[in-house]
Amino acid sequence: MALLPADLAPSFSLLLIVASFFTSATTAAFGLGGGAMLIALMTSVMNPLIAIPVHGAVQLGSNGGRAMVRFKHIVWPFFIWFGIGSAFGVAVGGQIAHLLPENLFKALIGLFLIYTAWGPKLKSVIKSLFVTAITGFIAAAISMVVGVSGPLVMGFLQGLKDRREMVATHAALMTAQNLLKLATFTLLGFKFASYLPLILMMVATGFLGTLSGSKLLDWLSEHLFRQIFKLTLTLLALWLLVQTFLV
Repeated sequence: MALLPADLAPSFSLLLIVASFFTSATTAAFGLGGGAMLIALMTSVMNPLIAIPVHGAVQLGSNGGRAMVRFKHIVWPFFIWFGIGSAFGVAVGGQIAHLLPENLFKALIGLFLIYTAWGPKLKSVIKSLFVTAITGFIAAAISMVVGVSGPLVMGFLQGLKDRREMVATHAALMTAQNLLKLATFTLLGFKFASYLPLILMMVATGFLGTLSGSKLLDWLSEHLFRQIFKLTLTLLALWLLVQTFLV
């Protein structure tokens, strides 16, 4: 307990450590939702300027673990070109994060998720490497502002036919993006050292959640996965839109 952050109540630290298990399991099973739930919880008990970098570090461990477990299902062309776009997007987003209205981005992401859940699937993104790079740029830049871009990226990945390819490629993409985010926040002066014990504990419980959620993913049928995925996407969209009008 002495290693946990002094500016965070021990009960809140323990809450985040336990929550990391369940949010990672959610993402491993259904492709998304865990990161958004975790950042919502973290910003309710921590200063957002601290929560977003720490969340990025925890998500690096969570997404990295999921990518490792699902390594053989990663669609590498999408990953490479998205990563190229993300490198530029993180650099731009890090410079303008404090200048842009966060609620505007939340509203736009919410509307986009409603479209991707119920509109025509964005298969052209999978086929076009240039559009993939542009997607990476936009998603990474937005992530630096609102802390979450996973649902945005997953909307584009619906063009993949296999649920395991969706989850694996998403995990690899988010791992790369989280690495870039951490490098950028470090260059901008954020000190991760005092939060490292909390981060490592959350990563450890998150990996256990990933293993549990991965077993559930294998058990789900493709049809059932798509239905739960659509419902999860819709709930996330509504949550973002409600936040826009309440804040």
